[in-house]
Amino acid sequence: MTQPAPTFAVDRMLGRLAKWLHLIGVDARYGPQWSGAALVRLARTERRTILTRDRRLRRVNEPPPILFIESDHFREQLRQVIETYAIDPYAQLLTRCACCGERLEAVAKARVVSRVPEYVFATQNEFVRCPHCHRLYWPATHAERVRAELTRLGYPSA
Repeated sequence: MTQPAPTFAVDRMLGRLAKWLHLIGVDARYGPQWSGAALVRLARTERRTILTRDRRLRRVNEPPPILFIESDHFREQLRQVIETYAIDPYAQLLTRCACCGERLEAVAKARVVSRVPEYVFATQNEFVRCPHCHRLYWPATHAERVRAELTRLGYPSA
């Protein structure tokens, strides 16, 4: 039986890590207002594991699951989370909004004509959008850069 994918509540000091978790398709809630008690409440309510560098959270009574992130560097942080939870960084790659983390939805090309540059509209056929913040995405160089970064981290694509 397959383990359910981990879900996280990410401390406000780990914004870049949260973005990269979104890029690899991980359900990671992040907001600049979430630290301390608010982060613990969110994690308890939504049954999420807290990712934090705040050692004070060790003193919380009956804390939700917590992973203390050891490094200040996002690459090492991402590697720690991937290794700890045995996440395949390619399994859900680029399926979530990089900004807010919502799952992306396909959108018809005709619906984006006025929202993307002319060149993009002329050269791309597949578009996805975030149902929450309405950002649009299409296959472009950012996908190549994400894959290259994962390869540098020691996770070559198959």
